[in-house]
Amino acid sequence: MTPTHPTLPLDPTRPAGPLHLIAVAGNSPGVGKSTLCHSLADWMRSTGATVDHFQEADILTRPAFRPVAEEFADGAHSVRPETLIAATRAYVTESRAAGIDVLVTDALIPFVPSLVAWGHDEPAIARVLDELATAVEPARVTVVYVEDDPATALRRAVDREGPDWENWYLTKLAGSPGTRSVHDLPSAAAHLRHETALTHRLLAATPWHVLTVDVAGLDARHTAQHVRDHLTALLDVTP
Repeated sequence: MTPTHPTLPLDPTRPAGPLHLIAVAGNSPGVGKSTLCHSLADWMRSTGATVDHFQEADILTRPAFRPVAEEFADGAHSVRPETLIAATRAYVTESRAAGIDVLVTDALIPFVPSLVAWGHDEPAIARVLDELATAVEPARVTVVYVEDDPATALRRAVDREGPDWENWYLTKLAGSPGTRSVHDLPSAAAHLRHETALTHRLLAATPWHVLTVDVAGLDARHTAQHVRDHLTALLDVTP
């Protein structure tokens, strides 16, 4: 696969300093994580920070993640954990060398939904997260975990994307080893509730700061303000 995303440019005039990785993840489609990522990236840039916004689709085009894209496309439609870890390490190392201050990533770390779908059990995923924690050092990591009731969030996603998306999403889950129990939206919601509880347990065992954001009753503007208020003190930036 030929990458279409440019390599981050090296900046020899800036020493590799502290790097903040803000990893935004969601417990279901439709919770607004991508909208939040855009807002956070714009906000961090407004503070004068050099920001790299890693969008969800970038995993197919970023040079550091080329092995991930190639392995996924190789027929098995899964990726070995060691490939994910190596790619993440390469991305963080590349970002530090480029003098980036803040990484805002959309559905990258901690990879739990993908690892579950590929059939890995909780102890195996815990080992992956432990290795990821080492791989991203010395970056400071904050995971922003955005959640809502999955049944509500899935219906929101279907209303936004349409029935074709619903069919694609259900087919994707039903065709993966770890999510074969999914056959309709209620079973998808049940799976996502289980995955949410699993993610909370796994993240609690990491050294990362975890900010859980329940978006029930919050619109995109209030969600972004809530997260900014927490990150302002945590990252020592100007609101």
